[in-house]
Amino acid sequence: MSMTGARRDRCQVIFLHGLGDTGHGWMAGFEEILPKHVKYIGPNAKTMRVTLNMGMQMPSWFDIYGLQPDAPEDQVNIKASADYLTSLVKKEEESGIPTNRIVIGGFSQGGAVALYNTWSTQHNYAGVIGLSTWMPLHKAFLSEVKPSITNKDIPILLGHGNADPLVDYEKMGRQTFGLLKTVYSATDFKTYSRMGHSSCPEEMNDVKEFIMRVLPEN
Repeated sequence: MSMTGARRDRCQVIFLHGLGDTGHGWMAGFEEILPKHVKYIGPNAKTMRVTLNMGMQMPSWFDIYGLQPDAPEDQVNIKASADYLTSLVKKEEESGIPTNRIVIGGFSQGGAVALYNTWSTQHNYAGVIGLSTWMPLHKAFLSEVKPSITNKDIPILLGHGNADPLVDYEKMGRQTFGLLKTVYSATDFKTYSRMGHSSCPEEMNDVKEFIMRVLPEN
């Protein structure tokens, strides 16, 4: 895995792309909305075979076997990608940026890694962004991790199009919101009418407002 991005100041957004994309795919969008005191880092996933796409090789944070809530999950690579995200956070901490001045997030598969990282590492991030995404390993969240979570005050922004043909709005998007809300009271869910598995100017404006709120300039 490699990184693209440009340093700015003492705040940071680490955003993970979706399946088949790269960090460059979101760079332009974030460069347009981020205030000058916030930097963007867009990691690139390694290339692997993806079962859902007939075993084709493509940039992917983990294998995907299906997009239903009860589909088997690639626990090994979900955890490995979450650990990689943690290593990026640690590197920024060592450079002088505290965790509470870092926002993590991602689109679709990348958002799933960010959500898993949030509750498995329990870092006190400034905020978390999940766009068109879902909660991975949700059964573990309910049975193993939920009672011991200590970072319950983290602001979380979820955005989802109600015309998403891949990550179902109700079964994946809304249910993820409901699950997170049981622990993270500062979770917000934004619906974008007629939007598919993509983003839109309205959503990016909401992301901008969220980042400006949780990463104010000192």
